[in-house]
Amino acid sequence: MTRLLYSKRLAPYLFIAPFLLTLVIFWLYPVAQSVVMSFQEVLYGQASYVGTANYERLWRDQVFWKAMYNSLRYMVLTLVLLVTIPLLLAVAINTRIGSAKLKNFFKASLFVPALTSVVVAGIIFRLMFSESESGMMNQIADFFSFGPVRWLRNDLTGLAALLLLALWRWTGVNTMYFLAGLQAIPEEHYEAASIDGASALQKFLFVTLPGIKPTIVYVVTISVYGGLAMFLESFMLYAGNSSPNNQGLTIVGYLYRKGIQENDLGFASAVGVVLLVVVLAINLTQLTASGTFKKEA
Repeated sequence: MTRLLYSKRLAPYLFIAPFLLTLVIFWLYPVAQSVVMSFQEVLYGQASYVGTANYERLWRDQVFWKAMYNSLRYMVLTLVLLVTIPLLLAVAINTRIGSAKLKNFFKASLFVPALTSVVVAGIIFRLMFSESESGMMNQIADFFSFGPVRWLRNDLTGLAALLLLALWRWTGVNTMYFLAGLQAIPEEHYEAASIDGASALQKFLFVTLPGIKPTIVYVVTISVYGGLAMFLESFMLYAGNSSPNNQGLTIVGYLYRKGIQENDLGFASAVGVVLLVVVLAINLTQLTASGTFKKEA
């Protein structure tokens, strides 16, 4: 065993073995099983192959396309909000203007929502967007004299509630990512830009953004996954997996409905496989476009 630990050829494989075993057991094997099940009809432990019938049903199912549209729309909007706003906040915090103690308090307060349970946050937001006149948002609406609003029964206002929940929960986390990236940029780069007469906007465009490109790529990648995998927020906000006209139904919610609520595991596996392909396609495209896979000279 001692010889193995000191072996330059075998020791590295020994150290990464726990990770590889975890990856195979808890990711690769379940994914492979899901792909196999997507070509089966699974009933009470009995599975029979049905070819591409599950995918053909999926293609014709309007509820699936509604759920996919909802998830893609949510993903795109959260991507815009949770990259732009945290980036601007991080830039503001990273400046020399303002009290250091105040900035530290602001950073801590931003991060607190991420520590809150999604279940608790969803219930609070459901109460905030309640249809009753005593709901917080309806009290604000009443102050501006446009009466009580049925927030969660309208598509756009329901989407706004979900986006507000995502902003409240994840803005602080992404701000910390961007702040770490900003603090890794050498101060000499900004000094050189100042000597060349660059304005604040030019420094941001030609020094800050290139300097935090890896951070931006990372935040975009996890935001794509997070947006398409969103389920619990919608489930708690609408008090279940049912919403008016399926306006809050996400692709993961649709998978849950088919696989858990209706026990149609073969069809649900097909939904999961399609979701995996969509997530991989989007992230591989943006990673390729950003030059992540290019070798450095």
